Amino acid sequence: MIKESKSRRIFNRFNYLFLSLMGLIMLLPFLHVLAGSFSSGNAIMQGKVTIFPVEFTLLNFQAVLSDIAIWKSFGVSVFVTVFGTIINLLLTSLMAYGLSKPNLKGRPFLILFVLFTMIFQAPLIPSYLIVKELGMLNSLWSIMIPNAISAFNLIIMISFFQRVPKDLLESARIDGCGEYRTWWSVVLPLSMPAMTTVGLFYAVGHWNGYFNSLMFIRDPNLFPLQVKLRKLLVESDAEAMMQSVELTLSSIEGIKMASIMLATIPILLIYPFIQKHFTQGAMLGSIKE
Repeated sequence: MIKESKSRRIFNRFNYLFLSLMGLIMLLPFLHVLAGSFSSGNAIMQGKVTIFPVEFTLLNFQAVLSDIAIWKSFGVSVFVTVFGTIINLLLTSLMAYGLSKPNLKGRPFLILFVLFTMIFQAPLIPSYLIVKELGMLNSLWSIMIPNAISAFNLIIMISFFQRVPKDLLESARIDGCGEYRTWWSVVLPLSMPAMTTVGLFYAVGHWNGYFNSLMFIRDPNLFPLQVKLRKLLVESDAEAMMQSVELTLSSIEGIKMASIMLATIPILLIYPFIQKHFTQGAMLGSIKE
């Protein structure tokens, strides 16, 4: 066992202290919003709320959860997140598997085109016209299909697939597996860390995304949760929710904070279940063998 030097111990303690302080600073806004969502309107308006609830009440959440439009938008977000992520992983893994083959003709040019999209993204008007010509306007497909493959996530998948032992792929071919069967039965089961990492990136993007919905969707029944949240925060739709609650214990600001928590907590609950795979996937490419 190697004994740490005194300077190393001092550095580690300072590093732990610094990172803990930075983590606390980043956590304070979340705690403030959480406390405000459980505080009365008077306490919020008087500036008494910090990171602990003042005059504890559940009326803010009652106002939010009693709004049918919130539940509709929540269902849309869940649908888009689940099925959009499945589409993302399917198409990204297929393209990454092909580009991971060194003998693929035109591979350098294809990878160059992929990297090009990371630097120069499609302009807004051409993107709108393409979605319109494909007949996807005012449908959930317009949210899931245009960004089906992310160049960044594709590079992560390519890097992982290149580390799959070639002997294993050759054994699959000897057993009679074609490329699709090899990808499905051999490569994907070995790619859980990468798939989990990329899937989390895609899922968070779908859950937090609202710009494509604002641009492509006009039917309020198809608005995801983030668009509804934006309407609450920017367009002051929270006033309509206050009709069913006591105005003395609830407020527009409290309803907004409760809406923010409703949109934040579901995606936070997913991480503990995939933390192990996500940590492994985040290390992709850090060690060269």
